[in-house]
Amino acid sequence: MDKVILATQNEGKIREMRDIFSKFGMDVISRDEMGLPKDEIEETGTTFEENSYIKASTIAKQCDGIVVADDSGIAVDCIGGKPGVYSARFAGEGCTPHDNNVKLLQLMDGIPTEERGARFVSVITLIYPDGTKLVARGECEGSISEDMRGENGFGYDPIFIPKGYDQTFGELPAELKNRISHRAKSLLKLEELINEQRDRK
Repeated sequence: MDKVILATQNEGKIREMRDIFSKFGMDVISRDEMGLPKDEIEETGTTFEENSYIKASTIAKQCDGIVVADDSGIAVDCIGGKPGVYSARFAGEGCTPHDNNVKLLQLMDGIPTEERGARFVSVITLIYPDGTKLVARGECEGSISEDMRGENGFGYDPIFIPKGYDQTFGELPAELKNRISHRAKSLLKLEELINEQRDRK
């Protein structure tokens, strides 16, 4: 388990996953560092699990090694769990994270604090060279703030307040976020699955 190839091209995710995987003694290499095609992988699934597998299996066909892909997003209770799997393109094709945050805040304008519940979801798929697949899901409960706050993180971090805190992920230190985030939880679950897989061998 020394070398892990990440299917993502998202610099924020690469940075976070490097920080977390380093605890497990794994050397993370991005698909760009592997020299793999930069083509965008079409995410045609309707769940985080499906899209995570699509990304991992696509990269696994292009190289030898252990491949890890993450599909993540934010689900807001008062708008039926949206944007969900469409989190990255919520404001339309070619949108920026800022555009997505603005759209979500506009949709929730006037909604009281107690009805602004949301959760970040991360599903990680790991595929071994022999085709064995491990799938881990992590969730971080919280709520949507009324405005954008903080410069840390990426994506919806400036408007997500994790449960038990009064600051957004954009305001919290990266070290703290990486301990409590949805991705931290899915990676911890993945670690358990990896250990179980090793014990079976």
